[in-house]
Amino acid sequence: MGGRARFNAMMDSVFRLPPVFDDSYYGQVIHEIREMQVMNMGNYAHGNQPIQHQIYLYDWSGQPWKTQFWVREVMNRLYSAAPDGYCGDEDNGQTSAWYVFSALGFYPVCPATDQYAIGAPLFRRALLHLTNGRTVTLSAPANSDSCRYIGAISIDGKSYTKTYFTHDELLQGPIISFDMRSQPVKTWGTGAGDVPYSFTNYNYR
Repeated sequence: MGGRARFNAMMDSVFRLPPVFDDSYYGQVIHEIREMQVMNMGNYAHGNQPIQHQIYLYDWSGQPWKTQFWVREVMNRLYSAAPDGYCGDEDNGQTSAWYVFSALGFYPVCPATDQYAIGAPLFRRALLHLTNGRTVTLSAPANSDSCRYIGAISIDGKSYTKTYFTHDELLQGPIISFDMRSQPVKTWGTGAGDVPYSFTNYNYR
């Protein structure tokens, strides 16, 4: 797309465009389209599963605070503990899996790698009891609806600036601490070495 600036502009446009659509393929307005219109998030249609990884792509393009903002927006606006609490279809558990991972603070954007892209944890504390007997502790004591941005992360007390966790790191049962802030911290996770794996290095430019 011509570098980070153009890529981020295209990403931003998804949320800024009006919810326009072409339903000629279906012959009618399907429920995913209607939900996109009702939720007023531009052309972002979370109920159509292929787009559910998109928000996390800001982790690759030097603006992880936008991932943090939009992940929390989707969790707050498109999910609820009501009979209609899922948007779109719950195909093979994907829509709920997105929520569970995102609420913990990370998501497997590309299952072909061993990396989980970091978003914004929903809870102040969560424990993951692993089958190897170890426990991952996710701690974000300042977390709240207004404090959705990551200011810093530490793993077992050591500063961590990457915008992803690896599977092996999680298997060790670390204590992961999130320093949550009310305003975007535009310096965290933006270094060339902080981004998740990419087939090329073009996105670093």
